[in-house]
Amino acid sequence: MQRKLRVAAYAVCVRDEQILLARSPGPDGTPEWVLPGGGMDHGEDPYDTVRREVAEETGYRIEVTGLLGVDSLRLVGHPRVGRRTDHHGLRLVYAGEVVGGELRYEVGGSTDLAAWQDLSVVPDLNRVPLIDIALRLWRERPANGRLAAGDLP
Repeated sequence: MQRKLRVAAYAVCVRDEQILLARSPGPDGTPEWVLPGGGMDHGEDPYDTVRREVAEETGYRIEVTGLLGVDSLRLVGHPRVGRRTDHHGLRLVYAGEVVGGELRYEVGGSTDLAAWQDLSVVPDLNRVPLIDIALRLWRERPANGRLAAGDLP
């Protein structure tokens, strides 16, 4: 079985009761909403990763205002990563504030749309579970940066 570790950094940008999200094709091709962010390049600092990824996917420049937490996800033999793969994702979740740029869509990347979504409609969106985890981290701000295991979506 092939083992993979992926480290990624994501931003929770909220203003005026709206969250900045990007849209990506899901494993079956159905679009799903994701947090702006993504995989760290080798040797890259995660702080730089989240700023780069948000700019690539949304057109915005952000200031990182805090580390909300770390989420660890393991998928073994999962359709999303392949039946013969043991995938471990380590996801750093930051709070961010838009400080410049203009909203635009990514061209030729992993997302095809970026938009501000009302926080009230997030539960109705076709979204990845990380959005729910990140919003809980943003709301609760646990001192240890981790949600209780029994409370995860």
